Amino acid sequence: MKINKFVEDLKTKSAAELNEELVAAKKELFNLRFQNATNQLDNTSRIKDVRKNIARIQTIITEQAKAAE
Repeated sequence: MKINKFVEDLKTKSAAELNEELVAAKKELFNLRFQNATNQLDNTSRIKDVRKNIARIQTIITEQAKAAE
């Protein structure tokens, strides 16, 4: 249910907002990987969650681009 809500929120956003969301998620992933490399990360499953969210955002961006054509 939580994931469906996230996807529904993404679908209502514009392309510019989605790109901002994508940049923020990629920065978060970078920081998580850095923390993991320095053994400061407690919840390593967060990396997997962020990667999946990035894929979801990219999918919505692609869907919107194809629908605009």
